[in-house]
Amino acid sequence: MGINIKNIGKAILTGAEAYAKWDYETSMNIIRNRRRLAAIILMAILPIAILTASAAELPKMLGGKEAYGPVHSTFEMLAMCVFIGLIAGLVTGCIGAGGGFIITPAMMSVGVKGILAIGTDQFHIFTKSIMGTVVHKKLGNICVSLALAFVVGSVIGATVGGIINRAIYYSNPILSDIFINLVYVIILGLLGFFALSDYLKLRKRATAFDGGKVTNTNGGFQTVGMTKLAMKVQSVHLPPMITFDHDFGGRKVSAWFVVFFGFIIGLVSAIMGVGGGFLIFPIFVYVLGVSSFTTVGTSIFQIIITTGYSSIVQYAIYGFVFYTLAMGLLLGSLIGIQIGSLVTKVVKGVYVRGFYAVVILAGFVNRLFALPSKFAAAGWISLDKGVAAAIDFAGLVIFFALVIIFAAWILQKFVTNLDALKEG
Repeated sequence: MGINIKNIGKAILTGAEAYAKWDYETSMNIIRNRRRLAAIILMAILPIAILTASAAELPKMLGGKEAYGPVHSTFEMLAMCVFIGLIAGLVTGCIGAGGGFIITPAMMSVGVKGILAIGTDQFHIFTKSIMGTVVHKKLGNICVSLALAFVVGSVIGATVGGIINRAIYYSNPILSDIFINLVYVIILGLLGFFALSDYLKLRKRATAFDGGKVTNTNGGFQTVGMTKLAMKVQSVHLPPMITFDHDFGGRKVSAWFVVFFGFIIGLVSAIMGVGGGFLIFPIFVYVLGVSSFTTVGTSIFQIIITTGYSSIVQYAIYGFVFYTLAMGLLLGSLIGIQIGSLVTKVVKGVYVRGFYAVVILAGFVNRLFALPSKFAAAGWISLDKGVAAAIDFAGLVIFFALVIIFAAWILQKFVTNLDALKEG
């Protein structure tokens, strides 16, 4: 049976929704804890305040290929990352689908090298996960053997992904940005066009969506039923076998499948700078036949281990994590996710669903329009510098114009309905 592009887009969107549920809960755990929230604010602002006096004496960039991170932060840089995090948070909270897809493209749009944007984004996800995850509540459903086999694969995949990104960057920084852009063009294209198609169908049926939030406690997946593909995978007896989901009569799957898919998710996470939750949910439920209960615990365990290992071991020690900007992203996303989740109570979800498709497609167009100038700089095509710059700038304008319109619309709904939200 051939690969169905629509099914791939649907799986990614479903995974993004389930991942957003974890993101929302994690963010709210931080917001409700004043000490954690204060620590994030201090980590974002203190480095800037301390270095302000001596900033003029410091070089703006550290190293060349070895460490592309700016030596010191500025309030402008922090403000931009807070804004980017705010947009991602609004998407997650309001629509209930992962907004992290736009963080790396947005950072690249404002001049951050792709590899630094990836390392910084992954560190922001890792920080959020260790500060906001209530481990003892969520890991109760985890199957240890399943999780360990998966993490073995994801760590290997993250290692390979980090090596690939660094090797390409050290070889040619322009080629590195081309590679990262192409990955995002493919993923955002699949996700965006399916989300748009989904929105048009909902609008045509005049069906009011539930706000995009994943209100189903099972993350929107079937708990007991399995797909035909999952049954076929579980019918392959290739030792060692892992037994899980004892509450549903016990299921078995070869550890080699788990390690393999862990490798794929770790590889994609390290290359894109994301948590990988948008892939783990559809793969575990639809391909491996794991119940949503077990999937939730395993996903959280994977996110903590994989992003921690990848962001620190594969990026931070090589100078590809900008800590202050990571805290800016986290701070902005916490604000955005709070506002976005409240707005869902007063806005019909079909509209925010449409905005989600538009924002994701804006990111797709942004990275697509950035490619011609990169191709020309690499010598792959002959293109006038003025034309290349114009195309790049057009992608930048389209992206930020649309996300600003989206943010303004959400904030306007929040402010004008503030009294109703307070009563609720």
